[in-house]
Amino acid sequence: MKQYRGSKRLLAWSLAVLLASIVVIGTAWADVPKMNIDTLKKNLTDPEYVIVDARGGSDWSSSEFKIQGAVRANPSDFSSWASKFPKDKTLVLYCA
Repeated sequence: MKQYRGSKRLLAWSLAVLLASIVVIGTAWADVPKMNIDTLKKNLTDPEYVIVDARGGSDWSSSEFKIQGAVRANPSDFSSWASKFPKDKTLVLYCA
């Protein structure tokens, strides 16, 4: 019975941590500016913008629609490519 109680506590603690993480991540994403398609079209040739196609493997490879000049970056490798882009540019990420 003690092990069962310990498992319940661990599960409750894990759920609390998960919910707190979701709230924190949701709040962080709320601060990220969004860009609509018309604004993107106007800025496609602006050198201040770096367009990053961050679609997953099959979504990217099977798509017939790709933004010309966009840089391909695999979302599963985010930690390896995120810091490679210039910090003085505006990154525009798009995905499916």
